[in-house]
Amino acid sequence: MRLIYLAPLNWSSFAQRPHMFVRWFHEKYQSPVLWVNPYPTRFPSWGDFKRIAKSPDECSTEVPDWLEIISPKSLPIEPLVGSQLIHYFLWQNLISQMRKFATQEKTLLAIGKPSELALQSIAALPDCSSFYDAMDDYPQFYSGLSRAAFVRREQSVVKKADYMAVSSSQLKAKWSHIRDDINLVHNALASDLFLPVTPKATGNRQIVLGYLGTIAQWYDWDWVLRLAELFPSYILRLVGPLYESLPNNLPSNVEILPACDHASAINTMKQFDIGLIPFKKNKLTASVDPIKFYEYRALGIPVIATDFGEMLEYQSQPGLFLSRSKSDIEAQVNAALSYADSLESREKFIAENTWTRRFDLLRFE
Repeated sequence: MRLIYLAPLNWSSFAQRPHMFVRWFHEKYQSPVLWVNPYPTRFPSWGDFKRIAKSPDECSTEVPDWLEIISPKSLPIEPLVGSQLIHYFLWQNLISQMRKFATQEKTLLAIGKPSELALQSIAALPDCSSFYDAMDDYPQFYSGLSRAAFVRREQSVVKKADYMAVSSSQLKAKWSHIRDDINLVHNALASDLFLPVTPKATGNRQIVLGYLGTIAQWYDWDWVLRLAELFPSYILRLVGPLYESLPNNLPSNVEILPACDHASAINTMKQFDIGLIPFKKNKLTASVDPIKFYEYRALGIPVIATDFGEMLEYQSQPGLFLSRSKSDIEAQVNAALSYADSLESREKFIAENTWTRRFDLLRFE
């Protein structure tokens, strides 16, 4: 079985769930994959131009010989009525490439993010099974006309797809009124990056409270600044693409480092004494199952997270310390620094939370 994957991000981005899915698919079916890079599905904003200038999420991601990458021609007009007709003509060559790819053997059309291209592809490839993997509550990233148009397209994709998976219990609850065959497939980790398990480094050095991931509108700077204030002798090391302005008068113990490839990210996390997930609690984060939680814990790093989204489902997990407000930060840090994992418990956690184990739940035949 072959795979056409309409991706929510570029292949060159930091490796995330989409990359892991296509690698799993290739290994399972031993077949080629056609990766279709995303295009704008909303009107542009000023922040988009700043992101393009910085290109903060581009990494040196290797392109394997079994993967072909194509990028759609498009205009940033998808929310407008009639835009589907304009894009229909722009996408004729792309659709032809997809048809040619799919005629050689049975093919799955996987959708990582709803779009007009996804709907036109389902219609143009009737012999392909379709699969929607809902990784986020996407409309929460949009506003105004863009949000209204996206909601309609996502509902259409959910109804038309032959198979569907979601990454969080909140997303499953959101769509359960439309279909009852939704697979809950949580995020996970790439086990080869964490094995063999080795003891954590010890020694006399400054304590590092670290965060690795995107810093955007969901990031709780108020919480982080309070943390920095409470522990001025500790380093707060924040690593990843920056999609919003930094607070004024950033404390001197806060370090901001750029995004890096996955292997470098793992080495960076190994220096953390505590892994942070300081997200705001709102509709956007209610459906988030952060990959960094699994990766922190695979390294034996205790995690302090605010009480958002899927973190509430994991609150009984050893090594996770939930902060309900800024008033409990000091107690949670002290508790986390006192926590210690055994090598055996880390190995067990890794074995139970691999991408292969997650995606093996899916059946496309």
